[in-house]
Amino acid sequence: MAMLLRVPEVAAGATSALLTEWLIPENTRFAAGDPLVVLETDKAAVEIEAETGAVLLRTLVPGGTNVEVGVPIAVLGEEAEAANLDAVLAELGVSGGAAASSGGGLAGGDSAAGAGSAPALVGGAPVGQSAAPVSGVTVRPGGAVAPGGSNGEAQDVSSSAGRIFVSPLARKLLKEAGIPAERVQGTGPDGRIVRRDVDNAIATAQAAPAPAPAPAPAPAPVAEAAPPRPVRTGFEEIPHSRVRRAVARRLTESKRDIPHFYVRRAAKADALLALRKQLNEVTPVKISVNDLVVKAVANAHLLVPDANVIWTEQAMRKYSTVDIGVAIASKKGLVTPVLRGVDKATPSAISRQVKEFARQADEGKLNQRDLDGGTITISNLGMYGVDEFSAIINPPQSAILAVGAAKEVAAVHNGQISVGTRLALTLSVDHRAIDGALAAQWMAALVDTLEQPLKLLA
Repeated sequence: MAMLLRVPEVAAGATSALLTEWLIPENTRFAAGDPLVVLETDKAAVEIEAETGAVLLRTLVPGGTNVEVGVPIAVLGEEAEAANLDAVLAELGVSGGAAASSGGGLAGGDSAAGAGSAPALVGGAPVGQSAAPVSGVTVRPGGAVAPGGSNGEAQDVSSSAGRIFVSPLARKLLKEAGIPAERVQGTGPDGRIVRRDVDNAIATAQAAPAPAPAPAPAPAPVAEAAPPRPVRTGFEEIPHSRVRRAVARRLTESKRDIPHFYVRRAAKADALLALRKQLNEVTPVKISVNDLVVKAVANAHLLVPDANVIWTEQAMRKYSTVDIGVAIASKKGLVTPVLRGVDKATPSAISRQVKEFARQADEGKLNQRDLDGGTITISNLGMYGVDEFSAIINPPQSAILAVGAAKEVAAVHNGQISVGTRLALTLSVDHRAIDGALAAQWMAALVDTLEQPLKLLA
């Protein structure tokens, strides 16, 4: 029985997401758990998995479209239904390529656009059930995007007179070919330029004979006036990605709304580095200094549990488990996935999970649940040679630990100068949740653990 695939609420409170790409083509069978489509949220790209097996009969929304939560984006069913797909679409309430919402779900749950609860990942109305139409796609800057078209391309539409209508795919191909849109005759609806028009334009340009070289211009007379000033173009404008915009917004809100204060310490790191060397001689997974710092932060939370909290407007929320965010500078931007239950994890388990998060971040495959939660984040710039720095709290967490490089320094102890390795630590704290004395106690517990690292293995 045919069903509609709807946009789930991939992030808490989100009302829309960017449909980046379909992972399987139309008329392809998939199994439960197979990724179907990628939706990009403010934090990361999220793969939406099927909750049961079926066939992707038709996509209703193309890649590159901003879609509202609850809106149908595809029709799922069986091979036999593909023969009379227009009738199936009509019975589902989808006509003329526009998506419609309805109750019910392939996974057994109801999901309607605008409902208070999050819709099922795969949902829709069975054939024959009544459906109430809703807006198919949200408006993007510069024009609306209407799903449809036999070639599956999105259509850029604008009410501005004189604008040339170009589908996103055609616009990309024109840019790559260096062909102005004004030189291409559109054959799509309302004269839109679609992919076949670009293919024809490219073929025509390749078949045309090369133009004859222009005759050399006559020498210009010497001008007595001063020559015009050269135009300076010493910069390139790079459009912001959704992830960078989200990071900028969240950090601006954090610095504006959260009363930060800072606690700085330097920990002796010689014993920590020696332990790391010994562990890496016997463990199959290489452990970094940062992995040991993560474990030490978890130990500090166990020793000072009142710091394992976050501020809410109604109450202080105190946690019984230790979940820690780790800042990762991925190829797609800064992300902070959260390690769960670090208080019970071994250093090698922490190392494996951090490496897996880094791989998923580079590939844009982090799930939303990987990015939520935690009371503290660790940001380490020591591998870049940074001595020390202060980081901005990642809301709604209550603290972030900035870790600098472990460097040899001269220190005075009992009137004697000695050389040792020191690790610079700066804790940024939300003063609403943690006061100065508590932050100092927590930092003392962290430094003590780092300087006696066998506690990490107890």
